[in-house]
Amino acid sequence: MLDAMKKEIFLRKDELQNKNLKSLYFGGGTPSVLSADEIKSLIDEVLKHFSFNNDIEITLEANPDDLNAQFLKGLSSSPVNRLSIGTQSFFDEDLKLMNRAHNASEAEGSIKRAQDFGFENLSIDLIYGSPTSNLEIWKENLNKTIALEIPHISSYALTVEPKTTLENWVSKGKVLKPKEEEQNREFYYMIDFLKDHGFDHYEVSNFAKEGFYSRHNSAYWKYQEYLGIGPSAHSYNGNDVRSWNVANNQQYIKKLNSNILAKETEILSQQDQFNEMIMIGLRTIWGIDLDSLNQKFSENILDKFNKEIQYKIEEGILKIENKHLKIPEKHWFMADGIASDLFQV
Repeated sequence: MLDAMKKEIFLRKDELQNKNLKSLYFGGGTPSVLSADEIKSLIDEVLKHFSFNNDIEITLEANPDDLNAQFLKGLSSSPVNRLSIGTQSFFDEDLKLMNRAHNASEAEGSIKRAQDFGFENLSIDLIYGSPTSNLEIWKENLNKTIALEIPHISSYALTVEPKTTLENWVSKGKVLKPKEEEQNREFYYMIDFLKDHGFDHYEVSNFAKEGFYSRHNSAYWKYQEYLGIGPSAHSYNGNDVRSWNVANNQQYIKKLNSNILAKETEILSQQDQFNEMIMIGLRTIWGIDLDSLNQKFSENILDKFNKEIQYKIEEGILKIENKHLKIPEKHWFMADGIASDLFQV
């Protein structure tokens, strides 16, 4: 797999217009199953074809149970300078429900070990609205996060996905279905709590201390180009071309062994581009740049959009600040639904 990924980097080295990288992200699946030496070798391969910005952010996604002392020691001598840890919760009941391999003690221990090895730029995932939780437990999760001095938090409502163990348990009545009103309550408690502790709420599901916004994810949310390497990885040219690699590992390796890219490509229509900009932009603190929108899209698309946003502005669901369209934070829990009302279909 490693050799195939290196070959893909070589074959696609000219796809990015900007060869000076500000962010490198090892994510998707469980990249922490790679050894520290393998991660270093992939970074070295990237450096053969690209340059790194002086303050590049290099993130590794990791599960708590992968962050043992030996791995962290090796990683600390690599260029990786940010860890995104799939903590989910500091309560065993929640973790069992989510079918996680780690327990609450391992979740906390992995964060402290990472800090001991010099990793201060940490992000953790937290899930709220679980049927095994309640507001008091959620408060304890957030208090633990503050006590551990985590500077970035990504937090999502628990959802019941099709064909999962959780869906099976809910359908059989073994577990209660998550309640939207409880999730709403926990979401807005989190906003107030984290703001009181110095966090900026810069995207619906993301909170950060000053200087710790995720540069990589921020690039997605600002419609910038990115190149994804490896099975299932997605790429975007910053305009109208999206591509994704095959998910099957064997197919991926076989094609690259024959110097063939294992990807499919889609040309995004004006409608697709518009809908994506609306969906992504309205989830962020920056909102949608209306000048850019007016320059990019036809009057046919914009006329309907402008009429629709006028209704929502009057209702207080949308607002315009400095020529940027935004959702007031008090309505962020419903951001996706508000955005979908503005889609071109």
